[in-house]
Amino acid sequence: MFSAQWFINGGGRDGADMNVRPAWDKGYTGKGVVVSILDDGIQHNHPDLAQNYDKFASTDINDSDPDPMPQDNGDNKHGTRCAGEVAAVANNGICGVGIAFNASIGGVRMLDGVVNDAVEARALSLNPNHIDIYSASWGPEDDGRTVDGPGPLAKRAFLNGVTRGRNGKGSIFVWASGNGGRFVDDCNCDGYTNSIFTLSISSASQAGFKPWYLEQCSSTLATTFSSGTPGTDASIATVDQDARLRPNKICTDQHTGTSASAPIAAGVCALALEANPNLTWRDMQYLVVMSSKPGPLIRETGWLNNGLGRQYNHKFGYGLMDAGAMVDLAERWKNVPLQHVCQSAVITSDLPLPEQVGRSVKTSLSTDGCAGTLNVVNHLEHVQCKISLNYSPRGNLMIILTSPSGTRSTLLFPRPRDTLGSSFDEWPFLSVHFWGEPTAGTWSLEIINAGSERSARAGQGILHKWQMIWYGTEHNPIRIPRHSSLISSPQIPTPSQQQASPFPSLSSVFQSSFQPSFPPFFGSSSKRKK
Repeated sequence: MFSAQWFINGGGRDGADMNVRPAWDKGYTGKGVVVSILDDGIQHNHPDLAQNYDKFASTDINDSDPDPMPQDNGDNKHGTRCAGEVAAVANNGICGVGIAFNASIGGVRMLDGVVNDAVEARALSLNPNHIDIYSASWGPEDDGRTVDGPGPLAKRAFLNGVTRGRNGKGSIFVWASGNGGRFVDDCNCDGYTNSIFTLSISSASQAGFKPWYLEQCSSTLATTFSSGTPGTDASIATVDQDARLRPNKICTDQHTGTSASAPIAAGVCALALEANPNLTWRDMQYLVVMSSKPGPLIRETGWLNNGLGRQYNHKFGYGLMDAGAMVDLAERWKNVPLQHVCQSAVITSDLPLPEQVGRSVKTSLSTDGCAGTLNVVNHLEHVQCKISLNYSPRGNLMIILTSPSGTRSTLLFPRPRDTLGSSFDEWPFLSVHFWGEPTAGTWSLEIINAGSERSARAGQGILHKWQMIWYGTEHNPIRIPRHSSLISSPQIPTPSQQQASPFPSLSSVFQSSFQPSFPPFFGSSSKRKK
């Protein structure tokens, strides 16, 4: 089925694809890299997976045994399809080929039963010094009104993963951004994709446009190809689950959505990790930011430039991932300095929010980026804005954050279906659009009533408080030869400048993070496949 794998054989518009062949031509095939699919299990006896199956990257949480074989009931093909995208065996005459066809592939069966905080934490914590990359294509309901994120155990699993996983280099968590486009959902209301610890991946159609299911948000880092308009754009060809291993049932060309994008990204990351096994979890995010390409997706609207001149889009992050460019960069990459975390004071404003449609309020704060302290951040990575407010209906609101460099990032788009929700309680809206910019200066927050009608509770809408958290480094983190055409960094630090201070506040910042509150009607939703 290689001819049907248009996303790796030049089948996109103008010959675009994931640019995997240059990485393969260099000999990178994922060998030595371990990927686990956190899903509904994987059919490990599938003839296109068996050779690469890794039992030490697998378990069954739903039935409490080590075998992740899915139920053969027609509803549990998801994980097997994702596994094939990453590591389907090459040149065996069966189905197609995985992006990282020599990687070791495992699976965690966790979605075919009750999914709670403990189940998620067990999946995210499986064998972290053996598994390099975890791929997840699930999350809260993509219904356009849910606001939900990881519980305390899953939060701890993420933090332990990035600080202790891969023997201290950090587990790499690749996450699908979500399929709530038809409900005008916003992936910044999904606490998994808007975590700084996840590499959040969106989708583009074969023609290079926004698919109907795409969610816009400021936490998406990059994009891979996936399905688009049925009958117009092709979907993703990969292996399929069939317990009887019938030759006409073990392959599919109908894998869809951001579910299909996250494993493609995981496969590309596996190639980069083979090129440089010393990459940390933050190094991998840098490589994605710096090598992804707007070009194949440039016909879609919404492209902007940040303060470093990098193009970004709320639909696609920094563009289409490029496997060839990623491995080239990985080969020469030097680890970035340790992460610093700078927090502003909590701004308690009790600012009235606009009742009339089209009206907005603005507030701002100034910072020196924690200059003169151990937590100084001069070169930004992730930026969080923790917001507490009341407004009814919550879905009317649009929130825009503007950096001192003038970069505008929409933290929240209006969600017309979110009519019963009325609050955000220290919700950490995340933006990756300021990557590389300086921290110091004035940051502006604008909240707009962008709904279709006045507030249902006149005079009750209030921005109670907000706080900025800046993640990044003191010194220039990019340490590869400055003649590289991929780099837009001003200068390379000297060895004496490369000493970074510890990051004493990362753990405390994350542990003291929000516990979201929910309207009684919704509660905390169960997790769903994307």
